[in-house]
Amino acid sequence: MSLLRLDDVLVRKEGRTLLDLPSLDVREGEIHVVLGPTGAGKSTLLRVVNRLERPSRGSVRWRGGIVPWPAPLEFRRRMTMVFQSPLLFSGTTFENVAYGLRLRGEREEALAPKVDAMLRLFRIGHLAGQRASTLSGGEAQRAALARALVLRPELLLLDEPLAALDARIRERLLRELRQIVREGRITCLYVTHEQAEAFAVADRISILSEGRLLQVGTPEEVFYRPSGPAVAEFLQTSNILTGEVVAAGGGIAKVRIPGGTLSALSDLPPGSQVLVCVRPEEILLTPGAGTAAGAIEGTVTSVLDQGSTLKADVDCGFPLTALVTRRAAREVPLRAGTRVGVSVSPEAVHLIVKEGAAGSQT
Repeated sequence: MSLLRLDDVLVRKEGRTLLDLPSLDVREGEIHVVLGPTGAGKSTLLRVVNRLERPSRGSVRWRGGIVPWPAPLEFRRRMTMVFQSPLLFSGTTFENVAYGLRLRGEREEALAPKVDAMLRLFRIGHLAGQRASTLSGGEAQRAALARALVLRPELLLLDEPLAALDARIRERLLRELRQIVREGRITCLYVTHEQAEAFAVADRISILSEGRLLQVGTPEEVFYRPSGPAVAEFLQTSNILTGEVVAAGGGIAKVRIPGGTLSALSDLPPGSQVLVCVRPEEILLTPGAGTAAGAIEGTVTSVLDQGSTLKADVDCGFPLTALVTRRAAREVPLRAGTRVGVSVSPEAVHLIVKEGAAGSQT
């Protein structure tokens, strides 16, 4: 069931289009992540949802009913928002978390247990009496999240909430936040430019670029079946080749690409002009030429050591980039000039029909 829906929303300022969404819905109980680069329009989207920004056109619906402008207080109280910067007030951690409840007129004896419980949930109960200005970055963001969730919002809006934290603290807080939101059955609209964050928490992901929605789907759908080249490139698919389906049958399509052919799970008919997408981690390299069943031959042209993985560029008559773990690399001598076997499963090949060509993506 849709909790929140945007229809035909356009935001323009000074002749620039900041947001242009035919539709976007957030389902009740889901964590919906809006993922996109800086400047994609993610924060503008949250401002429209929170009725801090009036769109040039379009509507915002809550449980099917149109939300007027300006939004009534009862609507605004249904959601809370957490920003990249914690924006804590002067005073103690307890006072910060209690602020919203006091603003709503809740009595002290009633709010204290709620605040204490939320402080414990975010593991900052021992900081209740500490001045907010003395908290570390991770502690301050925990306090900001507790302040938002103690109000029991129907919709939690998160605007890059972990971007200012270092990687170790971000990973830990991300796990805690995901658990708290899921156990509380809180609907969440989470915007970020960090792909790792998006795939770690999302039930569904919307890819936003230059104010336009490129794809909406589950993490699995978006990651392995990008809707177009812009999504594939943003998600670092690496291998995007031009091809044509030359044979099809039994759910398998043979695709001719410059320098060779690949097989894909597809029902596209012969003659379909496509983009062939293969993620680098889906490519298997084996020692020697063509040693694995069905492997094609290739020559390693360059290797980039990335720490836990090695990125190898391979010339198979067409270029492919493979991502290999350090352990797997012990079995395959990854040096420029080395001949290797290259295996690509049909399940790993995703086809996107070129714009203006017949057929549909698969």
